[in-house]
Amino acid sequence: MPAIGRYVRVATFVALASVALLAAPPAFAGGRGGDGTRDSTDNSANLNDDGTLSVSAGGVRFDHSKNGKGGKVGGLTSSTSWSPPPCWYAPKYSPEELQAYLEPIWEAGSTGHEWDNEQREKYTNPDDPEKDFNKHKSGKGYWWGSYVNKSFPPGWDSCTKDYFWVDQGDPPPADVENAVTPEILAELAYSEIRVPGTEVTLAPAQATKVNLPTWAWLDGAQFRPVSVTASVPEIGISATATAEPVSLKIQPGTPDAETYPASGVCEINNGRIGEPYAKGKANRTPPCGVQYLRSSGDGTFPLQATVTWEVHWTGSDGTGGDLPDGEFGATQDVVVQEIQAVNR
Repeated sequence: MPAIGRYVRVATFVALASVALLAAPPAFAGGRGGDGTRDSTDNSANLNDDGTLSVSAGGVRFDHSKNGKGGKVGGLTSSTSWSPPPCWYAPKYSPEELQAYLEPIWEAGSTGHEWDNEQREKYTNPDDPEKDFNKHKSGKGYWWGSYVNKSFPPGWDSCTKDYFWVDQGDPPPADVENAVTPEILAELAYSEIRVPGTEVTLAPAQATKVNLPTWAWLDGAQFRPVSVTASVPEIGISATATAEPVSLKIQPGTPDAETYPASGVCEINNGRIGEPYAKGKANRTPPCGVQYLRSSGDGTFPLQATVTWEVHWTGSDGTGGDLPDGEFGATQDVVVQEIQAVNR
C-alpha cells in the first residue's frame, strides 16, 4: 500500500459515503451500537447539477460527472478475481460528534454495563483532556472509524478496530490496514464506474440469413473513456479511476456459427468498435461480425456481446497505476432465417 503522504487541513468535517452502498442492507462501522454490534451507518445523498454526489456518513465523496450515462449503463465486472476493498477506515467524527453519538448509547445501557464502563474509561475522564473525546483538539483532527461495502463481499467484517484519533496532517497509525489512501480511493471509484450497454447493431437489417456474413458494430459516440473521482476532502486526498474501451467480444449463442475475426474479439479502431454496414458491402467480409450456419427455426440464438475496458488511476499524491480490466456485456436474441429461393 502506497504511503498516504501529507494530509492537508480542511476546516470543517463532513462524513461522506459511497453511492454504491446506498440501496443495500445496513453497513457497520467501528465501535459498538445499541445491540452490542458495531454501529450502522446511515447514508443519504444529494445529486448536484454538475453530476457530483454529496453523500453523508461514509467517508468518501464521489464525482460522477464524467461517468457513463443513460438507461442501459452498468457496472464493470473485474476480469480477474480482484475486487474493491470490502471495508476501510476514514475520518468519521469530530470530538463533539463522537460524544453526541456514544453518550446516548451508554445512557440507554443497550450495550451492557461492562462494555459501557470500558468505553467511558476509554473516552471520558474530566481530569484527563486526552480522555474527554479529545475535545481539546477540536478542529485539529478526527476520530476515524471503519466503513463497510454494503454488498457484504468476503472480508466485510474484517475492519474491527475501534475508533482511533488522527491529528490533522498526520497519517493514520502504521498498523491500521485499509486506512484510506489514494489507491484505496481509486479502487472504490472503480466500483462506481458505469459504462454504456452493449447491444450491438446487426446488418443487413431484419432477420439474419444463414451463410451470409452479418456485420456488427457499436455506437462509437457512446464508447468513450469514462471516469469517477473519489475523495476525502477532510484530509485532502483523492483519486480518479478511468475506464477506456478496448475490444468487443462476440459469442454467437450456438456452435453452428463463425465469427469475424475468428477469435470473436473485435479490437477498437480509431475510437470505433466494428464498422457500420452500408449498401455495397454485402460481398465484403465484415471486420466485426458473425455468420450463422443454420437457422434458429422458430426460436432465436442468444448472442452475447461483451466490451472489455482497461482501467487506470491517478492519485492526488502523484501515485497511480493500472487496475484489472473490467467487462460489461449483454445478451440479445437473434433470429436467423434460411435464404428462400423460388423454383420455376
